[in-house]
Amino acid sequence: MKTVNASGAATKADADRLADFVLFTQRSCILNLSAALSKGKISYSQFFLLTYLSSEEYLTMSDIAKKMGHSTAAATGLVDRLEKLGYVERVHAAEDRRKIMVRITNKGVSLVSKMRSEIATDLADILASMDEDQAETVTHTKAAIKDRDLS
Repeated sequence: MKTVNASGAATKADADRLADFVLFTQRSCILNLSAALSKGKISYSQFFLLTYLSSEEYLTMSDIAKKMGHSTAAATGLVDRLEKLGYVERVHAAEDRRKIMVRITNKGVSLVSKMRSEIATDLADILASMDEDQAETVTHTKAAIKDRDLS
């Protein structure tokens, strides 16, 4: 096993291999995601919003706008379309009925779960076919990001 120097060539080589891995897996996952989402007439933005909602009890419109990097009006449009398709619902806050919260429905949870499963299967196939150097790069990367918050 090679020694990784934070400023050395080994780190650069690992980063280059990881970049190739990310680009390849991203392409594979996006192509599969695209095919699946087109069947349900869901855009990438809508799907990514569903993934955010699947990990939260609810989000307000301003939370959604912030997470998605959109205006509140654009976030409202995303939610409107997802609500019409039955993937999310709007609910009023108990303490302030003017406050609207958005939460994912069972149908939305099912879609996100299905897509995560398909992506995990694709990644497992890729990881299983790696050579020793590639697997070592992934191991180093996992150790480096283990405690980082990626949300």
